[in-house]
Amino acid sequence: MRVFHFVGRNYGLENLRRRRLKIATINDLNDPFELLGPSSSDKRLRRRFRILKDQLALNRGMLCFSRNWRNPVQWSHYAEKHQGLCLGFDIPKRYLAPVEYKPRRIEPNVGVIEGGGAPAQKEILKVLTTKYVHWRYENEVRLFVALSDCDTSGLYFCEFSQSMALREVIVGHSSTITRQELSDALGDLATEITVCKARLSFQSFTVVRQRDGKLWQ
Repeated sequence: MRVFHFVGRNYGLENLRRRRLKIATINDLNDPFELLGPSSSDKRLRRRFRILKDQLALNRGMLCFSRNWRNPVQWSHYAEKHQGLCLGFDIPKRYLAPVEYKPRRIEPNVGVIEGGGAPAQKEILKVLTTKYVHWRYENEVRLFVALSDCDTSGLYFCEFSQSMALREVIVGHSSTITRQELSDALGDLATEITVCKARLSFQSFTVVRQRDGKLWQ
């Protein structure tokens, strides 16, 4: 399945050089309702979910992708106002969990979670992939990964692989990244990866490929 990851200019080039993506930890996500989606007026239940969130954050992280690279809002929010990159990966669909967007917070099933086993995993996954409907523009799918040793910066990374294979790089329409800079960052991957420059559509509120190669040096 082809999915897309938006990133700023400098981090994007660094990701390409090092063949890796930064793993998002649960407590550092930009939606404050992450894993707090369940609705409850019971203070004890809310506390249980906060504890669950903290426990999961210790050993699980995620990589966030979109099914679509053409939304200008995503470029603005996640690719440094169209100055960054969008990286296209092929990832087996079975590894990806689609996000569901809801207008209301879901009802928690703490008993199932505390019971353990496959039903608990399914219930936790539902909580991990539920977001408020206003995030729908992201069209998000998630790849959950175990947190291994962090690097010297204290961050976690996931390396490119056959199951997360880089296939294309789209340069933002406002980006100053040149063909040569991108080629240098890709190194020996340069001949295998499809690259292009983006532009704003002339007829709709979408981002499209720049077909005129002379406009990207």
